[in-house]
Amino acid sequence: MIEGPSPDSRRARIHAWQWSHNSAGFDIIRMFLGAALLIRGIWFALDNETLVALAGDRAIDWTMYYAVAAHIIGGLLLLLGLFSRLAAFIQIPVLVVAVFFIDFSHGFATANQSLELSSLVLMLLSVILLFGAGKWSMDYRRLRPSVSEL
Repeated sequence: MIEGPSPDSRRARIHAWQWSHNSAGFDIIRMFLGAALLIRGIWFALDNETLVALAGDRAIDWTMYYAVAAHIIGGLLLLLGLFSRLAAFIQIPVLVVAVFFIDFSHGFATANQSLELSSLVLMLLSVILLFGAGKWSMDYRRLRPSVSEL
C-alpha cells in the first residue's frame, strides 16, 4: 500500500500550502487573462485596421464591434472578478471565430502562433465559464453565503 508523505515532512507542508492557496493561482491567471483581453480590446479599438487585417474578408462590421466591446468589457470584468462567468461567456464566440475560422486556416507552428494562443485563451475562458472566479474576486465577495446561512 502506498502512503502519502508524513504530516511532518517538508513535502507534506508544501502540499498543504499549495492546496490551501490554489485559488490564488487560478485568480492570478484570471486577472492576467482579463488584463490581456482588455488591452487587446483597447488596441483593436484604437487600431481597427489590425482587426480588419486579422479578420480579412470574413469580417462583418457588427462582429468587429462586438469583438472590441467583448474584449474591453469582458476583460475588465474578468480582471475585477465581477460577473466572471458572463464575462467569459460573451468572449467565447469571439475566440471560437478566431480559432476555427481565422487562425485554423494558418495552422499550428506559424511565426506568430495565433492558433496556439487563441486556443489557450478559449480553453481558459471555458474553464472560467465552468468554474467561475476564485476567492480573490468580487464575485466571491458578492455571492459567498454569509456565516449565518452555513
